[in-house]
Amino acid sequence: MTSQQQRRSFAIGLLGEHIGSSLAAPLQEAEGAAAGHSLAYRLVDAAELGLGPGDAADVLRWAVRLGFDGLNVTHPFKNVVLDLVDEVSPEAEALGAVNTIVIRDGRTTGHNTDWVGFASALSTTLPHALGQDALLLGAGGAGVAVGYGALRAGVRQLLVSDTSPERARAVVDRLEAAVGPGRARVHLDVASALEQVGGLIQATPVGMTGSPGMPLDPALLRPTQWVAEIIYFPLETELVQAARAIGCATMTGGAMAIHQHAAAYALFTGEEADVPRMTDHFTQLTGLRVLGPDTVSAAVTTQAS
Repeated sequence: MTSQQQRRSFAIGLLGEHIGSSLAAPLQEAEGAAAGHSLAYRLVDAAELGLGPGDAADVLRWAVRLGFDGLNVTHPFKNVVLDLVDEVSPEAEALGAVNTIVIRDGRTTGHNTDWVGFASALSTTLPHALGQDALLLGAGGAGVAVGYGALRAGVRQLLVSDTSPERARAVVDRLEAAVGPGRARVHLDVASALEQVGGLIQATPVGMTGSPGMPLDPALLRPTQWVAEIIYFPLETELVQAARAIGCATMTGGAMAIHQHAAAYALFTGEEADVPRMTDHFTQLTGLRVLGPDTVSAAVTTQAS
């Protein structure tokens, strides 16, 4: 803590379903303590409390009344709270989802740090990806955020592929509305798309615990390509392992999680997080040494939100 900083207290929460294994609380609390602050982070698990999307307005109202400084928001509330906050950041508006709510003087402002987390992680982990074209595989809500983050970071153009042409088209339309025409296009043939790009952004749920496997044949990859994964449960997905074995540079979802939490911390406290320190906290919590930051020494069995 610098001489200009004073010890402050913060109350933060996470609203979502089945969030008991989230790393958000220990990461945020440890960073607050290291900066000399008292930061309490509480989970509001809708599954345990019997809450649904229709209760989001009440949760937000009580967070304001109880003096919370902010909330992180995850599934299934990201889209719902967009219409409940007093203000929305331009990025959250463009993406159609809020995952971080800052509370100041009784007013709520919705932000989206998913895209920031991916953009920062990609820039620091795979800087050579910037200026190249990439295939975005997966056109769900996560795909929109990481696609936007990739384009904001400096990826030249995204080819978007999904099992649903309609979803792929919707993501391209949203991305072009946010960053301008010509930066994204639908390309449903994964094999031919990979022949045209420098790297792959994996944004499908395939590879998560409970949904094992790989979303594509790794033989389609070239050793000169890079692979950015957003899944971090487990951290070492089958795709990451296969891509690394081929010789591809890789980024695990842990890098995005760390940078996403750092961005949220900055919004809540008004102070920049120490990313190397937060990376060390992540390592301590998971038993995982982030070496690259795209290389790890063991498989993670916990999940951040």
